[in-house]
Amino acid sequence: MNYIGSKFSILSYIDEVVEDFTKLGKKVTFCDIFSGTGVVSKYFKEKGYNIISNDIQYFSYVTLKGLVENSDELPFEKLTKKRIDPFVCLNGLNGKKGFIYKNYSLGGTKRCEFKRQYFSDDNAKKIDAVRMKIEKWKTKKLITENEYFYLLACLIEAADKVANTASVYEAFLKDLKKSAQKPIIINPLELIFKNKNYEVYNKDSKELIKEIKGDILYLDPPYNTRKYDTNYHILETIALYDNPKIKGKTGVRVEETKKSNYCLKNKAAIELEDLIKNAKFKYILLSYNDEGIIPMEEIESIMKKYGNYKRYEKRHKRFKSDNEREYKKNYTIEYIHCLEKI
Repeated sequence: MNYIGSKFSILSYIDEVVEDFTKLGKKVTFCDIFSGTGVVSKYFKEKGYNIISNDIQYFSYVTLKGLVENSDELPFEKLTKKRIDPFVCLNGLNGKKGFIYKNYSLGGTKRCEFKRQYFSDDNAKKIDAVRMKIEKWKTKKLITENEYFYLLACLIEAADKVANTASVYEAFLKDLKKSAQKPIIINPLELIFKNKNYEVYNKDSKELIKEIKGDILYLDPPYNTRKYDTNYHILETIALYDNPKIKGKTGVRVEETKKSNYCLKNKAAIELEDLIKNAKFKYILLSYNDEGIIPMEEIESIMKKYGNYKRYEKRHKRFKSDNEREYKKNYTIEYIHCLEKI
């Protein structure tokens, strides 16, 4: 999935820093408190760490529940007894004119004030049908909670692959791009099996930090003013499927914003220090690039109040949400600020 600030391309760099700075080995608890789509959590899960993973966005939480918290095979026992293969069944469904079709496809919005084309008509109807079927299986107790979140994670991943956007959901493209013309296919996602402990949360980080403890706390908060709730509002709606009130040309959800204080220049540094102060972790690692709201010197000053500080840096190809937009440079410097709390 294209995700703002994804660390997928620098996972080995993060790993090198973790091993060099902490020297703890892998029999420890690693907390990824701003998990997003969970690429860092999944990476360190595969390496054998105990994982605490969290994100305030519900669609992210669904992905984390499905792919990080799950640590056993999912037999789909009750469906199997009925001779139902969940993926064969979901992919064979006829489309339904549900919330996604009615609000985010051209056919569904043709008589509306705002015409939207986030998905082809067929894919939008298929997303609705699959989402309804998964919920029906859950209601009838034909799938377990783990199986439920896993199937939702598979649907979210599949929907994102056929979305008619440049990258995020702030806007849709005028014409259907090639990938959006392909029929949606719900494929099983790989699960990692390790005999470890995994905890997943859907909480505000400043509240959760008071409830948890461990060895390594990895921080990857928002760097700038981008709003994740509007950038991924449709995935949030697919995950919740709560028929929300929506507004405007893009059909964003009408609800209280989940904009983080890390997106606000006058609050970001205060929020960071509060998190560090309350963290019951020996090592804290903060990923933050050279275009972030908080100046590098201020991060260093904050961390030095609480223990031993060290900084690593690496040039990193920048995330581009819009290929038509002009950028001052094609790369950023990705810093990892490290603190050993005393």
